[in-house]
Amino acid sequence: MKLSFGGHYRFATFFFFYYGFLGIVSPYLSLYFDHIGFTAIQISLLMSMLQITRILGPFAWGWLADFRQNRIEIMRLTSLMSLILFLGIFWVNSFTYFLIWMFLLNTFSSSLTPLGEAATLHALNQDNQFVNRYGRLRLWGSIGFMLAVFLGGFWFEDQGISTLPWVGLGLITAVAICAWCLWEPPITTQPMERGQLRQIMKKKEVIWFFSSAFWMIFAHAALYVFFSLYLEKKGYGKQVIGFFWMIGVGAEVLFFYFQKWVYGKLRAEQIISWACGFGMIRFLIVAYLPEFWPLIIVQLLHAFTFAAHHSASIQILQKWFKGSTQARGQALYTTISYGLGGSIGGVAAGWVWEHLGPEHVFAMAAGACFISLLSIQRVIKRVHYIPE
Repeated sequence: MKLSFGGHYRFATFFFFYYGFLGIVSPYLSLYFDHIGFTAIQISLLMSMLQITRILGPFAWGWLADFRQNRIEIMRLTSLMSLILFLGIFWVNSFTYFLIWMFLLNTFSSSLTPLGEAATLHALNQDNQFVNRYGRLRLWGSIGFMLAVFLGGFWFEDQGISTLPWVGLGLITAVAICAWCLWEPPITTQPMERGQLRQIMKKKEVIWFFSSAFWMIFAHAALYVFFSLYLEKKGYGKQVIGFFWMIGVGAEVLFFYFQKWVYGKLRAEQIISWACGFGMIRFLIVAYLPEFWPLIIVQLLHAFTFAAHHSASIQILQKWFKGSTQARGQALYTTISYGLGGSIGGVAAGWVWEHLGPEHVFAMAAGACFISLLSIQRVIKRVHYIPE
């Protein structure tokens, strides 16, 4: 059964609002926490909850989805709980309570990325349309993120960062509504086999792939947690900060639209290698040459350091995690990269910011990209390519 036009519309709309919500949270929530008086280390701990909850949360939701053979049902539940929990931002008033709030909120919302990706892949794979359609479907998430970041910059500059809770509430409400409208083709019943996932995870190329993913997202934690605050400390206004984010996500959209051409030239593992190399260049320039035009240029590299890396990673996962392991495979990727890599990277970035200086946060990120590059090279050496 092919994914119908209606199915495309529903997934595109879900990605649009979900990543729009992240487009407010990722760049601006740290500024909101700074506004209400938290220190840099407190901000890093609070923002690290975005990643820490991805350590166990996505895998638990993925296991439940594979067990019940119903991803959409779980997405509806977790999106509704995310909406209810988000309301707590209007009453929480201390660091401890904010830490608990961030943990609970993101435990539920962390399910939406891996389950949404798994449901989309299941639908597209009915007709072998990943290369042709995935990018053009997923780009709506990037467009949502870009618009939220860009318009958010103007809004918060004019109305103040104190209005962030109301903006976030509107977007998470839209996410919950969209989740209840999602649909995917029926899942062919495939009973979970004991030890099946463990056998996949024993493969050395799989281990090296997850190592590469860990270090790449470790590096990007500096971007997600401190990039906006770093630019503000350098004298950039919120509108300009939003513009920088928009440039990066605009480049991301272009990659997703033209990804078929890239896949015609490079294998997925090679794409990740290029992404790691560009990541090293990007973060070194952010660290030691944070001028307007150099930042514009390196933000364009987001097309590779995020979009190409993400798409190639999703394609690689399809080779190893299929059938009854698909949702758990996507969840493991989220857990190891965004969960462990993002949370450890965020806390490390906070420590470096406090003790060594903001510039060195992004130098550390460049070093993590180098380790990621070494890891993916080990995957390339182990994989035997068979022409498709």
